[in-house]
Amino acid sequence: MSGTRREIPNDPGRKERILDAALEVIAEGGVHRTTHRKIAARAEVPLGSLTYYFDGIADLLAQAFARLSDTMSHLYRRTLQSAASTAEAEAAVVELICGPAYATERDMTLIFEMYAYANHNEAVSATTRTWLERSRDSLALHFTPGVSRALDALIEGWPMHRAFDDTPLDRRLVTETVHAIVTAAPELSTGAG
Repeated sequence: MSGTRREIPNDPGRKERILDAALEVIAEGGVHRTTHRKIAARAEVPLGSLTYYFDGIADLLAQAFARLSDTMSHLYRRTLQSAASTAEAEAAVVELICGPAYATERDMTLIFEMYAYANHNEAVSATTRTWLERSRDSLALHFTPGVSRALDALIEGWPMHRAFDDTPLDRRLVTETVHAIVTAAPELSTGAG
């Protein structure tokens, strides 16, 4: 049926605005307190817009977490792509762990929420698995599969600890740890285990 309202968007950025609003609402109160009404108010759109673009709250949350994953994966990839040597790649990993751009306090809150929700939602679980694969693919630009896997666990884990620790990260310790992993035993370098 031509000429229907669905064919002519009157607000082309509305869906993305709703997804961004959903992430803000999740960051502020958690998935369990996220509602259509709160998201619509934050996005400054009519409540009906949410049902126009999404098949319920589970679909909206899944797409919001996919947007988070895409955004963070792109930053992760850009950070590693800019490295021209192994030493620069190691420094890029340290920056992902210690720097201000990746895994901010807001990001960590959203990551915790995403991981918890992934236990109960297959679409978000698939997004999380894809995110892990994309992260390891980015690390594989410079490192073997085993090293990439270990570094990815470090990049994910250290900021999680930082979120609950009162002391700031020791950049020197992070740098030495990353270097130790990169130069680890051959079985780690070949991806075995």
